[in-house]
Amino acid sequence: MMQFEPQRFHGVWLITPFYAQDTRGSFLKPFEQAAFQEHGIALEPYEVFYTSSAKGTIRGLHFQYNSCQDKLVSVLDGAAYDVIVDLREGSSTFGQWQGFQLSARNRRVLYVPKGFAHGFLALEEDTLFSYLCGGRYDPASDSGIIWNDPELNVRWPLHQVDGVILSEKDQALPSFSQFREAHGALPG
Repeated sequence: MMQFEPQRFHGVWLITPFYAQDTRGSFLKPFEQAAFQEHGIALEPYEVFYTSSAKGTIRGLHFQYNSCQDKLVSVLDGAAYDVIVDLREGSSTFGQWQGFQLSARNRRVLYVPKGFAHGFLALEEDTLFSYLCGGRYDPASDSGIIWNDPELNVRWPLHQVDGVILSEKDQALPSFSQFREAHGALPG
């Protein structure tokens, strides 16, 4: 049976999927539409993709300002510190962040509703990260906020890595202040 733990942000769930193991190996079921609907989650999967990251890689904090996507994220191999930032218009937790330990060992799955920025820090070599997304990727509205924005003050566990690896795109992301000036907030 899946276990759903509501988080401090409305609509965010940390999920322990169904898992069984025996002499043959193991079985993992991270998504079942009916179980999700019972918890008010209306994820309509549109696309799935995976990233493999070297230890110390930060991907994010990403979002789409048009065509926002909700996501079901997990780590299939390795470990990551996953971060979400509430950017939803009218949210009482706007501009606040929360971090989660996701790994192949703990098999935790995070449901991130529309209107959040998302990113992660790979804590092990070759961390394989899975994204099951509702809605289509829209390159025209793809954006983000710089990972080390002083106003957001995300406390990444940098002591667990030797250094940070960033793409050129992620190095050039705007600040939280610049996001607010350009977009105000995201639809939730």
